[in-house]
Amino acid sequence: MSFRPIFEAHPWGEVKASIYAKTAADVERALAAPRRTLEDFKALISPAAGPYLEQMAQLSQQLTRKRFGNTVQLYAPLYLSNECQNICTYCGFSLDNKIARRTLSSVEMLQEAAVLNDWGYEHVLLVTGEANQTVGVDYLEKALRTLRPHFAHLSMEVQPLDQEDYERLIPEGLNTVLVYQETYHRDDYKKHHPKGKKSNFNYRLDTPDRLGRAGIHKMGLGVLIGLEDWRTDCFYTALHLDYLEKTYWQTKYSLSFPRLRPAEGLLQPKVEMSDRELVQLICAYRLLNEEVELSISTRESPVFRDHVVKLGITSISAGSKTNPGGYAVAPESLEQFEISDERSPAEIAAMLRRQGYEPVWKDWDATLVGLAR
Repeated sequence: MSFRPIFEAHPWGEVKASIYAKTAADVERALAAPRRTLEDFKALISPAAGPYLEQMAQLSQQLTRKRFGNTVQLYAPLYLSNECQNICTYCGFSLDNKIARRTLSSVEMLQEAAVLNDWGYEHVLLVTGEANQTVGVDYLEKALRTLRPHFAHLSMEVQPLDQEDYERLIPEGLNTVLVYQETYHRDDYKKHHPKGKKSNFNYRLDTPDRLGRAGIHKMGLGVLIGLEDWRTDCFYTALHLDYLEKTYWQTKYSLSFPRLRPAEGLLQPKVEMSDRELVQLICAYRLLNEEVELSISTRESPVFRDHVVKLGITSISAGSKTNPGGYAVAPESLEQFEISDERSPAEIAAMLRRQGYEPVWKDWDATLVGLAR
């Protein structure tokens, strides 16, 4: 099984034209539908849905409360390395960017972990650049073994790996893998990834299949909003999610909404997405899928995050540093991208409580999953 035949059966131009051809009547049918389809999703992300945003937001909030209650998961990224063999036009870690490179040792990982533990974190996302010789499977295995005793939940956003590599890392405590396609537009993908293993569009597209076959507990999908038309790119994310849920039904899924932020690469977004449009997208995903987890990061402003959290978001980062050693070891090293919300985890937790939500630092434990089996 592979998503690729489904992807290839949906040409970009046809998908885009179909989205922009949706009418107010299509939106109203989608809002009234007891169970929404991918065609309904097209209507909900189309320009025609703009006047219906308030109704979408109310429905999204109701569906999220029904499925997830009044809880919001807190997590933090832990950047292990900024070494990378790829050239990516939008990333501060790109190979052609002349910066000081750093990869954390086990001792340095524990120093970073100590700060996150003091803040209350039990969920951590391990992040590296894509450098197989430096931060390959051996290094990732060592990192998982080092950090596993200190966190209840370990996620990873690193280079795509082979199925057997994931099968090797899962027993070491790997719970979740985030792998963003960046853009589903083949030509633009090549333009933004001209060199390195990441330039292989098909290998990246097939990564969720390898994860599903390896038996990962959860995987995260998304695109880098701004590289191409966001409505079309996000339809392909929904199409991909629909296929994965049907094929690897035992795996859980999450979606993220990273908008292109300033970085050392200095790439400006090809397509700007307004705050209102991002709200529309978040609500559309919730109306399509009541089960999927929706995450918002510190890329977004404090005001935006405060308002959007009640419209469908189930997890939120706080106090994030996007540079290796950023919490304790090397706080002045170059960040992968600029964050917008610099509030502390305690401040974010307080904001959630003010809105009637319970901030959750730990909601998962490997021992409990083992007992359930």
